This record gives sequence, structure tokens and C-alpha cells, in this order.
Amino acid sequence: MPSPFFRRIAAGLEAHGCRTTGVNFCMGDRLFWGGRRAVNYRGSLADWPAYIDAFLMREGVTDLVLLGEQRRYHQEAIAAAQARGIRVTVTDFGYLRPDWITLERDGMSGNSRFPRRMDEVRRLAALAPKSDLAPRYSDSAVGMALGDLRYSFSTVLFWWLYPNYQRSDRRPHPILYFPAIGGRLLAARLTAHRARRQMAALLGGEAKYFVLPLQLEHDFQIISYSPFASLLEPLQAVIRSFAAHSTPGMRLVVKAHPWDPGLRRWPAIVRRLAAASGVGERVDYLDGGDLDEMLRAAEGMVTVNSSAGLQALKLGCPVKTLGQAIYDIPGLSYQESLDEFWRHATPPDPEAVAAFIDALAGSIQIRGVFFREPGLSAAVEQAVERLHTGTVGTGPIASARPAGSPPL
Repeated sequence: MPSPFFRRIAAGLEAHGCRTTGVNFCMGDRLFWGGRRAVNYRGSLADWPAYIDAFLMREGVTDLVLLGEQRRYHQEAIAAAQARGIRVTVTDFGYLRPDWITLERDGMSGNSRFPRRMDEVRRLAALAPKSDLAPRYSDSAVGMALGDLRYSFSTVLFWWLYPNYQRSDRRPHPILYFPAIGGRLLAARLTAHRARRQMAALLGGEAKYFVLPLQLEHDFQIISYSPFASLLEPLQAVIRSFAAHSTPGMRLVVKAHPWDPGLRRWPAIVRRLAAASGVGERVDYLDGGDLDEMLRAAEGMVTVNSSAGLQALKLGCPVKTLGQAIYDIPGLSYQESLDEFWRHATPPDPEAVAAFIDALAGSIQIRGVFFREPGLSAAVEQAVERLHTGTVGTGPIASARPAGSPPL
């Protein structure tokens, strides 16, 4: 994460007498880890599994902490750690938004240990404090963007210091990605008046509608936790199903992801797919607008596995998932087929949603943000506490759980 988050966690753990070591794969890692104790891995990806296994054994490592678990270097490190009984903790942006961070054992999303049955969720919720979702902290989009720029371009410019490094994500190369997203955000700003008119017409009209929020095509949510090779596949499947099974007059609103780089011409693709399915007049593409406001009046949301699905459930909006999602549980999301969803979408059980959120917030979420104070300090403090006390995945409910209960 291009943020002081990991560096400050290390400092907090060291204040408790722990030893911390970072592994730098590229200049971006080195830049944000700082001058503290670290090793610089300059070997090949093929040699990495043997290197990390030997390192874990030699150094007597007890805990491995990573940003997500799906990067290739991370997958090999996790396999080596788990084979040796070393605790693995993964972190990333929270399932709850806007000011929560995920901190859990072994894996996230489709690999999460969080219960997938409502009876188990309710038992966990009974041990958790009542969650307060009113925002406490605001993050900095500018800070995130600047950090991302520093990380990415330092890695590109100083590639010769880590000549064997292979990027582990699917995001386009920085030289292509950042100008593209800058141009797309500028275009969205220039056409914001159009989005406002579309939004007003949608909310003020009589037609009922479903929402399909697009996700980032290079995100691990699509790559690792869905059956799709690209975002085009679910988009095509949803439009075809909508055309064949929705009621006449129903509309489908495809909403752009706010951080999409615009390398695919989604508006033209949506128009083409809708026209090919015979619903060109009933499918809208919206680049902008308040998603919460849209969801409050929607008949339902279809998503691969976006965190926006959980937001929809909180607002009482029916949700159908197409990939692995932590909230894809009977009683929460719609469990029948996509074809049936258009005519039979049912709102989630409010009590089940409340229990799910209490259980989630009380176990595998911490309160805070990555890029702006005071939320950054709050998140670091909680992460240090849970790592030091071995309560990752239990958090506030640790003392209420039976002795010997495994962490989530």
C-alpha cells in the first residue's frame, strides 16, 4: 500500500519488543517501507519460493503480514508460511466503507474464513458490540493518487535496482494507466452535467430499474474471485439475461466505476451489447451520480462481488452476485438464478443484515483509513494491538469467544 500504514505498524510492533523485517521487491516497496530493517529480493520469481522458505526458517518468523493474498509473490510466501505453522495476516480496504480496513487471517473475499451460514453469523454477532457505521474518518483521494504515482513511477524509473521484479497485478503499465485515468477523470468532470441530468431523469421517472455497478477489470475481485476472465463476460451475461427475462418497461442502469481508466470504451460496449439483445432503449450507461441514492429507489443490484453489494444490502436493496462475495449468504443475497432475479428479487432480511454487519465489524474489520489523519493513526493502533495480542480475526469479541476458538 503506497501509504505509511505498514511502516508505522512495524514501528508500533517494535515498541512492544517485536522484530520486524520488510521484503522489498521493487523501488516502490523500498520507498514506502523507509530505512528500517529490510531485505531486498532481486532474484527471479522462479527462485522466490525457495528463498522465502529459507528466510522464514532462518529468521524464526512467527507472523507474515501482506496486502492481500493473490499476488504471485504473496501466494508463494503464504504457502511457505502455512507449511511452517506461521500466522498469516492479510489486509486491504475494508468490506465496510468508507472508513474501515480489513484485517483477517489467511485470505480475503472468496478465501475469507468469515462464516457463510447465517446461524453462524448470528452466533458471532451475539458476541460483538453493536456496530456504529456513522463515518468517523475521511480518507484522501489525492493522497492515495499521489502515493500510487510515487510507488509506480519510482518502480519504473529504478527498475535496474530490481531487474528481475515481475509485477504481480494485472493493472496496465503505469505509463499507460495514469495518463488514461487522468484523461478519463477530466472527461467525467467536463460531462458531470450530463450525469446529473441522467440521474434526475432516472429518479424522477416512473420506470423501475436495476443497477449494475462496474468493477475494475484488473482487480483481484474479478481475476481471482470470479469465474470471469474479463469484465466484458459478466456485462454480456447480465444484459442478455435482462433482455430475456425482465418485465417489459424495466430498465437496467450500468454505472461506471469512479476509478476506471477508460481504456475500454464501456459506453459504446454497453450500447452495442444492449442493441444486440434488443434492449437498446432500456439500458442506460451512467458515469457519475450518487450510488446510494440510486440504490434506494432500485429494484435490485447485480454485481460480480463489489463491496457496493454490501452497501446495497444495508439500504434494503436486493442483491444478486455472480462471483465469490463475503456477503453471498442465504438470507442476505438472492440465491436463485440471475434469470429469476429480474422478476423475483426480494429485499434482504434487515435483521440478518444487521447481524452480518455486527459480526463483520466485530471481527475482521478495523476502523480507520490508509492515507489521512487521524484515521491513519487509529488504524495503525488497532492493527498493532491485534497483531501483538494475536487477536486478528477476533478483535473486540476475543474475550467473549470460547477459549481456543480459531481466529476468523
